[in-house]
Amino acid sequence: MNETLRDKLVRNIDDADWQAGKAHSPLYEGVRSASVIGRRVAGTAAKKLGASVDVVPPGKTSCPYHFHYAQEEMFVILEGWGTLRVAGERIPVRQGDVIDIPAGPEYPHQLINTSNAPLKYLSISTQEFPEICEYPDSGKYLAFTPVAGPLLEKGRMHRPETDLDYWDGEP
Repeated sequence: MNETLRDKLVRNIDDADWQAGKAHSPLYEGVRSASVIGRRVAGTAAKKLGASVDVVPPGKTSCPYHFHYAQEEMFVILEGWGTLRVAGERIPVRQGDVIDIPAGPEYPHQLINTSNAPLKYLSISTQEFPEICEYPDSGKYLAFTPVAGPLLEKGRMHRPETDLDYWDGEP
């Protein structure tokens, strides 16, 4: 067997290292498989797919309500149940459900663990760049590219009222 080819094409979620998400009490908490960088699996041959496994404790959510302008996402509920908050509605989801989220402002979304047990799901996304994420609850947006490094460390988070004029600072 060609181990190099296997290493480029195959990952096993049971072998993943785990890293704690950035907890922000009281709503946000979880862990994510650390074999990903910006959700794109490091060292794989695929350039436009990203994936991670997320585990969210009871009563928590892993990220703010948001939508992507470029990337599509898919979530596969592996264990447990919870609520998909999407497009202003709340939809129950459970183990075995596959959720498709297209890009665009029509589908802001987040997964909330509304159960009394951990919610585990596979997150899959296209890696379209540059990318803009908008956060309707807080009125902010995030602009990032793969060369910007980890999403929230090197990307740029703004609110519309902090926008600059195109000519600001130019000679």
